[in-house]
Amino acid sequence: MRTSLVNSKYIFSQGKRFEGKYYLNDNSYLSIQIEKNQEKCSFLEDNAVVFNPPVFKRQFCNKTPRSVPYFQSSDVPCAEENSRVNVFKGQAESLNLLVKEGDILVTGFGTIGNTKLVSKYQDGSCYANNVCRIRIEDVIMRGFVYAFISSKFGYSQLNKNASGSVVRYIEAPGIKKTLIPNFSDTLRQTISTLIDASTKLREEATSLLEKAQNILYTKAGLDKLTTDDYDFYGLPVKNREVSTFVRNRKDISTLTINAFNHSERISRLKNKITCPTISLSEALDDNSFFSTGSFPRIEVKEGKGIMLINQSDIFDTIIKGKYISKRGVNIESLVEYGEVMIAGVGTLGENETFCRAIFANEDLVGQLVSGEFIRMKTNSKIPSGYLYAWLSSEYGFRLIRYTQTGTKLCRPIQKLLLEQPVPYLDQSVMQEIDNLVKTAHTKKYEANELEKKAIHMVEDEIEKWNK
Repeated sequence: MRTSLVNSKYIFSQGKRFEGKYYLNDNSYLSIQIEKNQEKCSFLEDNAVVFNPPVFKRQFCNKTPRSVPYFQSSDVPCAEENSRVNVFKGQAESLNLLVKEGDILVTGFGTIGNTKLVSKYQDGSCYANNVCRIRIEDVIMRGFVYAFISSKFGYSQLNKNASGSVVRYIEAPGIKKTLIPNFSDTLRQTISTLIDASTKLREEATSLLEKAQNILYTKAGLDKLTTDDYDFYGLPVKNREVSTFVRNRKDISTLTINAFNHSERISRLKNKITCPTISLSEALDDNSFFSTGSFPRIEVKEGKGIMLINQSDIFDTIIKGKYISKRGVNIESLVEYGEVMIAGVGTLGENETFCRAIFANEDLVGQLVSGEFIRMKTNSKIPSGYLYAWLSSEYGFRLIRYTQTGTKLCRPIQKLLLEQPVPYLDQSVMQEIDNLVKTAHTKKYEANELEKKAIHMVEDEIEKWNK
């Protein structure tokens, strides 16, 4: 049971509310630690321009010079720098929807308090109107404010000031009231330097992964794909022909009769792969996939038991799973470095994580992932980083999606997936791509460690105020 003394002046400042849960829930409890030291703080609006763009009707379109990538609120915590969804650039510019490099983004709808510091790769992208923009010209102050907003004290203030019962929300007027601690210039500089270094490492990682993809395409002689090269569930494309084809009964096995699994477009896509190939099964240990399996999920307090990572968590920049009891969990099934995983369940929307590939870097080593992931370890024929580069490419992704079955929730047909081709290039080329992928993911891990260190410095300093 949580108990605490609340000053009567503070009760009056909160509209004379007397419910204990209002003051002693996690968000209010942490907010009080800041509010009772208000003389050591300033309001966010005194340090930044804070705004939400207006509500708008999204004019979705294909990727052209007249479009920009579109991200929704749920994309804010994601590590992915690109979007497969685009909106009309003219509309986005006229409504001030575009974000700039260095902007701090805060989700204000549904899950409140997710943050992102816009990198150079998302400069000029469009975010939903329920994502609040915090714009600070002072570089040192920007990094410090980002670290604070991302800390438990920033998160708690955002959620305490939010409105709504079923669906919570907060917009710029409420976010502006966030109290920002006035730390010493030296401490702010140190925290900002860590955030800046973290951002640079993530940008370097993205650059290395792009380089790996370019080498793969060049050495394998692959052309860039267009929407005419695969089947997908999304916006209609002008002048795109409807996919119709005939299959002989002899060409249809008992494995599937789903037309999506016999796609003529995918057959033509495979014909574009003219370099030597092996099947995915030939590249794997025991020629097969494996999974974590099933286990009881008894939730425990954070820091206790073991952290479970689901599909909704694993694509975030900094992974935050939920903690469950170790009882009934096979410890031998924890993730090992270099594993390649595929998100094994979901829907077919273009912006969904279903069938996306993951490389197990240092962040994931020793972690417990849900049984819905299709996991694989490579054998001596190809390195794991190279396999990730292929499966995360547009070719690899479309070949994985082509094996799906199901209606509302889809899953790959694993036997069909094992038959999909993997380019078998010169060993030196595959090793070069492997090195680039592994270096990139190590940089992502190092970036996360620096950001977490900066956030911990903020939290530790504030906790000293109340000792």
